[in-house]
Amino acid sequence: MNEKEMNQHGDPLLAPPKKEMWAWGMGSFGTFTIWTLIGSFLTYYYTDVVGLAAGAVGTLMLVARLLDGITDLGMGSFVDKTKSKYGSARPWLLWMSIPLGLATVLLFSVPDLGDSSKLAYAYVTYILFILIYTSVTIPHKTLMGLMTQDQHSRSVTNIYAQILILTGTLLTMVLTEPLAQIIGWTFVACIYGVIVIIALFITFTKVKERAAQSSFHGENKVPASVGFKALLKNKYWLMITLFCVVSYAIMALIQGAGIYYASWIIGDSSVFSFIGAALILPMILGLFFLAPLVKRFGKRNIIITGSVILILGQFVRLIDTNDLTIFLIGTAFVGIGYMPTIAFVFALTNETIEYGQYKTGVRTPGIINSGTSFGMKVGTGIGMALIGWLLALGGYVGSADTQPTLALDMILVLNIYVPIGLAVVQILIMLFYRLDREYEEVLAYLHKQ
Repeated sequence: MNEKEMNQHGDPLLAPPKKEMWAWGMGSFGTFTIWTLIGSFLTYYYTDVVGLAAGAVGTLMLVARLLDGITDLGMGSFVDKTKSKYGSARPWLLWMSIPLGLATVLLFSVPDLGDSSKLAYAYVTYILFILIYTSVTIPHKTLMGLMTQDQHSRSVTNIYAQILILTGTLLTMVLTEPLAQIIGWTFVACIYGVIVIIALFITFTKVKERAAQSSFHGENKVPASVGFKALLKNKYWLMITLFCVVSYAIMALIQGAGIYYASWIIGDSSVFSFIGAALILPMILGLFFLAPLVKRFGKRNIIITGSVILILGQFVRLIDTNDLTIFLIGTAFVGIGYMPTIAFVFALTNETIEYGQYKTGVRTPGIINSGTSFGMKVGTGIGMALIGWLLALGGYVGSADTQPTLALDMILVLNIYVPIGLAVVQILIMLFYRLDREYEEVLAYLHKQ
């Protein structure tokens, strides 16, 4: 049996077929398209379309995301304990894809009621959405760890996924606002709901769980309490989780605050499409150069370099904050700088699975991924909450014809200054990350046991 045939039959140490890597990426395409829709437009929809107070929206975003992060931990345990003819992670993609599409539509269908009723509806539908979103994304992230244990294959799969993710992100950021002006936000949400259902079904039908059939198959028998205790002994998991909090707060600000910049600093919300293109196109182009670079320099070093480029891009934006061209140039640098983070974060997470087993003897891919997802959700919640709170601090009123000077200043703070500070923290975290150079030794040890 040659290597390709062995791979088709489920050897977890070999690279999966490329078409399967792309199929895993399709699930990312669907879920991150929804993520971009929420991150870029939901706050704006609540404040400027529905008319909710910015401060109340900020609190909603943080409360919901904290709850979301907590449910991530429980969902990871569910995945680890799931047993079906489809495996432990794949069946969740089948079961929850349609509910996720419907929940997306409900988010952008706030009825014309009183302010208190509209806020209550927002809380209920947003919390419902994040619970369903978690039941899809945790299994999907875990599925990468079950596809293969080959480190380079995970990195390449992430790169393929990011090409699809960024393509979806680009289309979402460029097309959503113009489409909403024509057909309304509810119909736009329907389109995205259908997209995510189809994308998840492709992943479900085309991806295999291999590592679950390996010598590590006993992972499903680990009690949740033992798995959670093991997390605290996994220093690299702690680093990556904190890294996710910071990096996803940056992305929430970059995406969610941009439309306020377009609307009130430039004075035309439609230019957000150009901002989105300037952010995402350089990311897509950069991804094609990552595979050889990561083999030579490692994920950690590329992420640190990217964070420096992100900071430089923010300083370019400061040259003239009222000039759209300069802002777009700076945004392109920000996109290039952020690209390595999203390209490698899932691979970094799944590498901590092996390190955790190496240190504790406990292997829990679902709990590992859910814990890191907790960091992503909390980071996103912090970023989106900051948008609402700082706008409220500046006296922002979405329905107003003009905004106070302090509110305009806060829009600049959200778009430029806060991301700079967070990027510095991101660099500091990665300076302590050493698993890139230790991983082969860890994996060799595990396969001798």
